[in-house]
Amino acid sequence: MKLPQSLRNWTSIIGAGIAMFNLFLIALLFIIALIFDVGSSYVGLFIYIILPMFLILGLIMIPVGMLITKRKIKKQEQGVKGKDFPVIDFNNPATRNAAIIFSTGTVILLVLSAVGSYEAFHYTESVEFCGKICHQVMEPEYVAYQESSHERVSCVECHVGSGADWYVKSKLSGLYQVYSVLFDKYPRPIPTPVHSLRPARETCEECHWPEKFYDRKLRIKRSYLADEENTEWDIHMLLKTSSEHSAQGISEGIHWHINPDVKIEYMASDVKRGVIPWVKYTNLKTGEETIYEDSENKLTPAQMDSLEVRVMDCLDCHNRPSHNYKVPQNFIDEYITAGSISKDLPDIKSVAMGVFTMDYPTKDSAYTAIKMQVNEYYEIMYPELLESNKADIENAIASIQDGYSKNIFPAMGVNWTEYPNHLGHLETDGCYRCHNDRHTSTRGQVISRDCNLCHSITAQGTLDNLEISNVANPLEFQHPININEVWRVELCSTCHNQLY
Repeated sequence: MKLPQSLRNWTSIIGAGIAMFNLFLIALLFIIALIFDVGSSYVGLFIYIILPMFLILGLIMIPVGMLITKRKIKKQEQGVKGKDFPVIDFNNPATRNAAIIFSTGTVILLVLSAVGSYEAFHYTESVEFCGKICHQVMEPEYVAYQESSHERVSCVECHVGSGADWYVKSKLSGLYQVYSVLFDKYPRPIPTPVHSLRPARETCEECHWPEKFYDRKLRIKRSYLADEENTEWDIHMLLKTSSEHSAQGISEGIHWHINPDVKIEYMASDVKRGVIPWVKYTNLKTGEETIYEDSENKLTPAQMDSLEVRVMDCLDCHNRPSHNYKVPQNFIDEYITAGSISKDLPDIKSVAMGVFTMDYPTKDSAYTAIKMQVNEYYEIMYPELLESNKADIENAIASIQDGYSKNIFPAMGVNWTEYPNHLGHLETDGCYRCHNDRHTSTRGQVISRDCNLCHSITAQGTLDNLEISNVANPLEFQHPININEVWRVELCSTCHNQLY
């Protein structure tokens, strides 16, 4: 088959070579990934994004070279008047060959482009793409996501949602994020909350139907004191997520805040929404409005004019639904409960907590310090255990290191203090941002701090001295350590958010 003369140029030949070479690599990597089930997130990046870009570049070079060559030929043909438009004559073998090559190539290219675009779309929407491509930047979020209850929910379902408009917004935002990663322009840690995040009503409520938040939930929390025996302390609480009877819906209880008949607005005086001095309640049925202001932290007129008035939604309490970084005492308690850390090791809770009183520049230095500190403690205090309980000590070290790796990321400056979880009021102010007995209205109404508004304690204490009651007669909270009545006036986070 005789090719057109205009195709005989180095630009077109090199372009064809680039296109063929990249098509071969795409096919080869695809077959390897498909048949041998091997590869990583970077294989998909090359198959569906990087190599196709070079393939298209090569294909563009072919007609560009032909056009340049054709113009040169036209100038060389002296005495022949050039035509404004090409003459298509299928009786000419060169024209037929060009038409066959162009038609066949176009069909193949369209099929490959359709398949490639479809696969590229799904690849860029995958959890693997979101979590692994920008490894250091996204490592904390990806690791925490794998430990969450939303592990099987893809990132885009929450961060993008359905609809073309938010898809386009996410891709435009992604371009800037790629630039930030390539040129090391991203902050450490990444600031939150994400102000451009799609409203929870358009994402979370696709699965969590507000009108069906009916059932109250019994939660049993098991903790261990930092004493020699690692004394177990249990507390059983009934969380009042809704009304006492499901037929009453969410007319009361914790989820009353998102009752369709109620609108709660607030202004936060800090970027992380940890301080809320102004709250507005609106009854959408009656039109009644009530404004509550923090008597100890009132906003100035300038702040009132400049701060955002935000409508409260799920994410104002559940602000870390898939990326929660746990406080050390919590994940250490979980390891002890699971048996990964032996409760029989004396002072192990205290030793484990002592490890987190220091910052470490890297994960490796943290792992080394954890191993050294645990071994040193038992070598000094309980030398006989280094041999008799060697396996338990090694398991404890491995578990503490594992907890560190899943909740603290020094390279990105990430830990529980940088990303506070507002759900509850133990490690952060959480509920107490508003429910602190300081927010009052002009009519004397108060946003109460009463514990029983949100939960009832039905049991608490040690295993051999467990105080038990029922929902109708909830127990008064008893602090595991005797701190007199300090817990009544101080916020829990004053102590529980500390490193030790």
